[in-house]
Amino acid sequence: MKIEQIYTGCLAQGAYYITSNGEAAIIDPLRETQPYIERLKKDNVQLKYVFETHFHADFVSGHFDLSKQTGASIVYGPSAHPDFDFISAKDNQEFLIGNIKIKILHTPGHTMESTTYLLIDENGKDHAIFSGDTLFIGDVGRPDLAQKAASMTQDQLAGILYHSLRTKIMTLADDVIVYPAHGAGSACGKNMSKETVSTIGEQKEKNYALRADMTEAEFITEVTEGLLPPPAYFGMNVAMNKSGIESFTTVLKKGLNPIEATQFETITEETGALILDTRSNGDFAKGFVPQSINIGIAGDFAPWVGALIADVKQPIVLVTDIGKEEETVTRLSRVGFDHIIGYLAGGFDAWKKAGFEIDTVNRIAPEQFATEIKVGESNVVDVRKTTEYAAEHVEEAYNKPLASINDWIKDINPENHFYMHCAGGYRSMIAASILQARGYRNFAEVAGGFNEIAKTNVPKTNFICQSKMLKA
Repeated sequence: MKIEQIYTGCLAQGAYYITSNGEAAIIDPLRETQPYIERLKKDNVQLKYVFETHFHADFVSGHFDLSKQTGASIVYGPSAHPDFDFISAKDNQEFLIGNIKIKILHTPGHTMESTTYLLIDENGKDHAIFSGDTLFIGDVGRPDLAQKAASMTQDQLAGILYHSLRTKIMTLADDVIVYPAHGAGSACGKNMSKETVSTIGEQKEKNYALRADMTEAEFITEVTEGLLPPPAYFGMNVAMNKSGIESFTTVLKKGLNPIEATQFETITEETGALILDTRSNGDFAKGFVPQSINIGIAGDFAPWVGALIADVKQPIVLVTDIGKEEETVTRLSRVGFDHIIGYLAGGFDAWKKAGFEIDTVNRIAPEQFATEIKVGESNVVDVRKTTEYAAEHVEEAYNKPLASINDWIKDINPENHFYMHCAGGYRSMIAASILQARGYRNFAEVAGGFNEIAKTNVPKTNFICQSKMLKA
């Protein structure tokens, strides 16, 4: 028996590849299937089942493509109703893969079809669970994502999750390994650990939601407290995962369409495409195609695209570093953005050499910020998360998290100058590009963000450890 966790950092997502005696199963695969196909060939095993823990909201799964390419059956737990052929597994049903078994544990609460898969090894011993979004390391799945589909409130779903955890998962032996679908950084929970593997026993000790003396009412309060609104693209990804989506190969082929600089503006206007520049925030600040939105590929790229662009049907044209075109289209497809018209051939240098108009962002050094700012007089916008801001911030700064920019941008007076920063420059440049695309220019973005501002003499609030705030 072999179990491999295939973790994708930018999505904080874990897929699982399991083999035993010539047969294989894959749990919650990513959209691009070729790496799995190559692994199956290398190991000389036959894919028998693709198990889905639930209808994913934060990424598009590769289950449909994998099934078509290999003949493997797609398995969902009870109450799932996708628009394609699948096995609707019953609670406690077992599936044989080589010399091991996968047992169905229906664990509704995150969503009503949410299912945990229990792996029983060659000796008949409970070895590990693949808990999807039911149980994370240090957290549990948020119960507010399926309210509309389930016709329930988040409190009702949280109550169902409470019982799923206590009757199906906490009753397992302490040495059973826990393999979740996500880790820190995912929007599917609120306080996940950076660790991606644990045990039932360890989670009983450390996970606040598995506290032994916890009542259902306490669980509902603690699990639902502090939930941020889910990213707008989540519902669209759920719909894609329920249907027979276009193959990744087709999406990639369409997206890898080079567009010459002389045709770039025309094609953008004709298609109504958004210009997405995925270069580093430093390079973007020095020059970019006017109206471009900067979301750097070297960061939490796909989740930010999903949160801010939101509509997966939005046509997009790309400006990337040379050689990053395929990676960019791949990562966009993982969150359902399939309408990639093409990319600027030759990158930004080609645009610049063609002599077309170039825009820039007014990025200043933290030292300049320190000399210019006047506490109580200067407007400072901090686009970090609320918890980051609460831990420590520039005195008198306003907290306007990037995730809600589409809400607060209308409150910005374009005539009033302001300074803007995040933690390191990634998020504030995203915000700067969005502001400029919408006509706001009377601001300065601070290079290096609060990490560098903290090294200057700019007045700051007293530091409070974020972990302590989260536990309070």
